[in-house]
Formats: sequence, structure tokens, C-alpha cells
Amino acid sequence: MGESHALRTYHGKRDFDRTGEPRGGDREASGDAKSRGEGKGGGQAPRFVVQIHDASTMHFDFRLQVGDVLKSWSVPKGPSLDPGDKRLAVPTEDHPLEYEDFEGVITEGQYGAGTVIVWDHGTYEPLSHDRHKRPVPFDRALEDGHVTFRLDGDKLHGTFALTRFRQGGADGKGESWLLVKKDEGRARNGDRGTPDPRRARSALSGHTLHQVAAGAERSTG
Repeated sequence: MGESHALRTYHGKRDFDRTGEPRGGDREASGDAKSRGEGKGGGQAPRFVVQIHDASTMHFDFRLQVGDVLKSWSVPKGPSLDPGDKRLAVPTEDHPLEYEDFEGVITEGQYGAGTVIVWDHGTYEPLSHDRHKRPVPFDRALEDGHVTFRLDGDKLHGTFALTRFRQGGADGKGESWLLVKKDEGRARNGDRGTPDPRRARSALSGHTLHQVAAGAERSTG
């Protein structure tokens, strides 16, 4: 599936004359984003980003690079470092790779209107295997409904799993997953990976949601 086809839903929901969100397809920008991480053996490591989105409902957006797009889930409570926490993750449309760096205010009247900050970003290592312990391609593991991966971000580190527990309809609506931190003997109960989102600071700018919103208001005032 080509990038333009994969982003059809993303494009259909947005008016790029009115939103500052990236259109996608900027191969130079995408290459820059991917080049920030190196995997084992010096190869390119896939990227991840966690954004806080103060839209009609406050939530975290969890995105994993798979091929030329960011596979995305809305996580109302955000990821947690406590293995006892099972965080609901609802799939959303694929986003362009350039979205990893998006931070700002989506204007009123646009899909997802509200303030966005990059809470964490970095690289991840796919770890999915079949029952015979053989590696499974990440995109196929996603289709099968269970992926395991190790995050290496500014704030999130360690092994996580995403597991589909409810199938959606033909349009994908109603599909639900769980995002869970694996118990690796280092995390403690009560050790949570998500602060109060209104007090959290961006991994890019160091700003809070309020500061990003105020800065956008000043620039357009």
C-alpha cells in the first residue's frame, strides 16, 4: 500500500489551508525524522512519538512508525510504566512520518481542534515472535492483533505490548486495544509513565500545553 493511499483518511479529515498539521509525503523531511535513530548494526530504527492532545477530550496519541506512516492509537490515560496498568488504546487513522515533530494549535473548526505537544519520542525495537519463537514482521503482527516492542525515548523505556481485544466493524469503528508495560523486574507498582497532562512538558520545546496555546494566540493576535 502506497503512502498516499495509506494517508487517504488523514487527508480527507483536514483542510491544509487552515491547519498547520503536516500534509505528509515530504520525503526529505521524512528521511530526516528517520535518521535520528539507529538500530542495532547501524540500521535505521523505526520511530515512535507520544503526543498530548487537548481536544474536545484530553488524551494521549501513541504512534509507531510502520513503513512510511505512523500507526496511531488514542490512549485516554496515556502509557504507563506500571505493568499492572492496562491502558485502553483506540486506533485512529494513519499519520505521516512528519507528524512526529508536530506541536501547536489545531484551529477551531478543524478536525481535532486543540493544542498538541510532543510528550515523548524516540526509537523502538520490534520484538514480536510466533509460538515457535521466530521473528514476525511488525506489520503482520499488527494485523494478527498483538505486537511487542521495546521503547527507547526521552521518558519511556522498556518493553510494551499492544493487544487487540475487540474487533471493529468493516469501517474499523469499535476496535479496541490494550497498551501494557511488560514486567521486567525493574518497574514498581505505582511507577507511572504519565504525569498530569496539563502540567507535562514537551520533549521538543519544554513547554506545557498552556504555554504552547498562549504562544500561538500571541502570534496571531
